[in-house]
Amino acid sequence: MRIARLQTPSGPKHAVLRNGNWDHIEDPFAETLAYTGESSSADDAVFLAPVRPSVVLGIGHNLGNNNHVLPIQAWHKSVHSIAGPGDDIVAVRGAGTVNVEGELAAVIGKRAEKLTAENALSHILGYTVVNDVTNVDQNQIDEKLFQGKSGPNYTPLGPWIETDIEDPDNVSTEVAVNGEVKARSGSFNLPSSITNCLVYVTEWLTLEPGDIIMTGAPNTFVAVQPGDRVDITLGGIGTLSNTVI
Repeated sequence: MRIARLQTPSGPKHAVLRNGNWDHIEDPFAETLAYTGESSSADDAVFLAPVRPSVVLGIGHNLGNNNHVLPIQAWHKSVHSIAGPGDDIVAVRGAGTVNVEGELAAVIGKRAEKLTAENALSHILGYTVVNDVTNVDQNQIDEKLFQGKSGPNYTPLGPWIETDIEDPDNVSTEVAVNGEVKARSGSFNLPSSITNCLVYVTEWLTLEPGDIIMTGAPNTFVAVQPGDRVDITLGGIGTLSNTVI
């Protein structure tokens, strides 16, 4: 099932794709979806970021100085950097190389606290595409990743949430710039499983419906310039497109 958040004449509405139309729903996080009776044509749909999270977390899969694996490390990214499909990414000037990073994002579906390997995935509503835009040179002088990841619209998200992903650890990722594929990989190349990321994060922080975990960039980062169009495609989900200005 695909769940989107659409701009409509009466304001943003969540909707489910059924029979070629986006049928509006009351609450995407309800156990039983309630349809309002209104719908938007698929041809005319204007997509917004599919959720408005209170928390966005990135996952770092790091090695120590002796090349031994450290625990999964999470970091916060500002919710004010969230953008939707088609929104312009405003490249911060004079701060070094701008990279786009194609990643799988997990959307929390219900309150998640101290999850276990057995129940972690049941707390996920679904998955979407995220572009973790970064002024990568700033990471060398700001190890907390604040300066390099806080630019305007530096977290495009969308185009919708896909709830029927059989194996989130086997989702392909393709990053194209101006129509040319620059990177191919997938969640199967991440050193930590989605389940392990969820278990780690919720040991320390309780997550709520709509919160986002960006699961990491498995060599899916590409340098871009103003004027570039970026298309990130995740297998079984869809394509997120934005232009850098």
